[in-house]
Order: sequence, then C-alpha cells, then structure tokens
Amino acid sequence: MSSAVVFAYHNVGVRCLKVLLAQGVDIKLVVTHEDNPAEQIWFASVRELCREYGIPFITPDDPNVPEVQAQVAALDADFLFSFYYRHMLKGPLLAAAKKGAFNMHGSLLPKYRGRVPVNWAVLHGEHETGATLHVMNLMPDNGALVDQQAVPILPDDTAHDVFAKVTVAAEICLNRVLPALLAGTACFKPQDLSQGAYFGRRSAADGRIDWLQTAQQIHNLVRAVSRPFPGAFADTPHGRLLLWRTRVIDQDRHEGMQGKMHYQQGFHYIYPLGGGCLQVLEAELDGQPLPQSDLFFLENKQ
Repeated sequence: MSSAVVFAYHNVGVRCLKVLLAQGVDIKLVVTHEDNPAEQIWFASVRELCREYGIPFITPDDPNVPEVQAQVAALDADFLFSFYYRHMLKGPLLAAAKKGAFNMHGSLLPKYRGRVPVNWAVLHGEHETGATLHVMNLMPDNGALVDQQAVPILPDDTAHDVFAKVTVAAEICLNRVLPALLAGTACFKPQDLSQGAYFGRRSAADGRIDWLQTAQQIHNLVRAVSRPFPGAFADTPHGRLLLWRTRVIDQDRHEGMQGKMHYQQGFHYIYPLGGGCLQVLEAELDGQPLPQSDLFFLENKQ
C-alpha cells in the first residue's frame, strides 16, 4: 500500500483526498488551515473530512518550521500531495517523500501560474481552463506536468461556477493518473513556461469598475468577482454601485448614451464609456435595490 502526507484545503482538497482514499492510499497525515474568521467560508472543510475518516491532521500557521518538517520526515511517506493548500512548501518538506511531491493547480498550466487562477481566467475572458497535477519544486507551479483536465468557461459563468467545474476536473485528473503514479509508470512533461505567466493575489479593491472599458471587459470583471467574492463596484453620484450579475447585449458604440444607466421595461442598461451595452440582472446601490429611475449618470473614479 502506498502512503502519503497531504497538504489540503478547500473543495479541491476535500475531493482529492477522497480520491486517494478511494484508491487505497494510506494517508498518514493531513496538514490543513484554521479557517480565517474574517473570510467567508463557502467551501467544504478538510478538517471535517479528516474527523469523519479518522485521519490525523494538524493546522500549523507555518508548515515550514523545523517541528513540522521533522514530523513529516518521520512518517517516511511515499508521496507528498498539495491540494489547494495556501502556503508554499520549502525544500525539506518536498524532499521528505520518497517517490515525489505533487500539486494540483486550478488552471491548464503553464497558463495562470500563481494565485486565484480561476478568477484571473474569467477576468481575461478565457473560454477554457482546468486542473493540472504537476511535480512540485521550489518555484511555484512550474514543475513537470503529470496530467491535465480541461473544462469550458461559458460566456456568463461566474468564477464560482467555474471553480465548481475545476473541482470536478481536479477529481477526474487525479483519479485517472493516480494508478500510474502509484505504480511508478506516470509520464512527466516539462512545462514550456513561455506559454504562460504568473499572476498574484487579488483584493476587494481590484473589483473597482473602470467605465473606460468595454461592456465585455466589465462583464468579465463582474463574473470574476461576483459572490462569494466581494463584487464589482463603482462610486457614482448616487452612491456605491455593486454589480453582481450582468449580460452583454452588444459591443456597439451608443453615441449620446455612453456613461449612463438607463431603465427600461424592468431592467437597467449600462452604456460604458468604452462602448457596448450591459444588461443589469442583479445589483445594488448603497445596499438597496436599484431605483426604477429612467436615467442616471456614472462617473469614472479611479
């Protein structure tokens, strides 16, 4: 029986742990996170899964301290896996597994290496993303590829919608390649890093709308930061506008309407300065539903 130490969090962590269990891997230890009380916890709990299955787990603030490194090394596991664990793992941890360390990343590497890859893919209007199992090394998300599973991004999918697909993609990917990985017959393919780039964290402030952009660009921002994320926002003469769901009507230039929001037959329509028209499906103004006013003006405050 192969054994593993697993660093895991979030939905991907839960589903990939279940794949290991289903295929008979002896999980000697799970390293996970304490939930942040300041964060909206909308995802499944790795800790609860460990309690349910009787798997030992720890929640260190820093996994790279000597105590944790010594604990992992003493387990003499065959594999180390990282499934949406939020900290980088340093050399002593990566070297502790006899048959290698592997990470599941939420993009089709080498594209969207780094943080929040699903949100970045939606923001950039990608039509496809997925999950990638790859070899871990000291640089983030640049080890050799083991397997990938693609999923589509539909025009109105939010980041939450896409993350659900990526979670399933991660489960499919790991379930498919794990027998070969355990048997030592999996094939590794070096990444061509020139075909992708590294992306950093995003904050709530990154949800500010730039009305100089097109309707499509603003729609992509709305999709990328809609619930459970903080939302796309703009400060208007009437208060703070939050857009949760939109739809692109066209990409035409509407002379005389640009910079305005128009109310017609139960819907609001926004005409960004960059061109195009957005239908507003869900929004709020200073925490209240949008008024059924015919027209008001937007400002581009950056």
